[in-house]
Amino acid sequence: MGTYQRVLLKLSGEALMGSLPYGIDAVTVQEFAQDIAVVVNQGMQVAIVVGGGNIFRGVKGSAAGMDRATADYIGMIATVMNALTLQDALERIGVPTRVQTAIAMQELAEPYIRRRAMRHLEKGRVVVFGAGSGNPFFTTDTTAALRAAEIDAEVIFKATKVDGIYDSDPHLNPQARRFRSLTYGHVLTHDLGVMDSTAIALCKDNNIPIVVFDLSVAGNIQRALMGEPIGTIVGGSCEIS
Repeated sequence: MGTYQRVLLKLSGEALMGSLPYGIDAVTVQEFAQDIAVVVNQGMQVAIVVGGGNIFRGVKGSAAGMDRATADYIGMIATVMNALTLQDALERIGVPTRVQTAIAMQELAEPYIRRRAMRHLEKGRVVVFGAGSGNPFFTTDTTAALRAAEIDAEVIFKATKVDGIYDSDPHLNPQARRFRSLTYGHVLTHDLGVMDSTAIALCKDNNIPIVVFDLSVAGNIQRALMGEPIGTIVGGSCEIS
């Protein structure tokens, strides 16, 4: 077993696209499931919050003239589609999984009930939280921070397209330096875009560290969850790698 007992993994909807321009890449999802299965089979309790940007983004819908609240609700439904896809991939390789949604969809998933979610985790089931927080104007990053606090997760793993947090954009600046660790205050003050400010503030208030790591490297979910020092930890002091 790794360093942690109960963790929350934040996956973006875009991560499920793989190399596709939109939608869900079944091969990519299955690879994620296999990584997650390894740590679950070693006794780690894993909860997942998944986004919906591979199908629909509320902010983009709003920018196109749609009512923002309506656009966000559509985005929440997209996250449930992703959550059910993850559940299917995990259960096909023998990992019992429950989807809980913040918007009632009783024919598809359980409603979000904190104590039931924690009981599932104690019994070795993966819990995937869909439909965000159930409220428009809040991101799935904020949902991840909220659910992590509610279920007493020790850490949030934020899967991204880069191998941590840099002092400038590494795609534009070859001299950009990667942080090994950062304080919540530094992230908020410098608007580093790790997660939205509401999510960071929630983690700060509840003392939940955030590990930002590169999802595109095969096996990195397993390595991160097992406590290997990859990526950047938000919640410590400021250290450059």
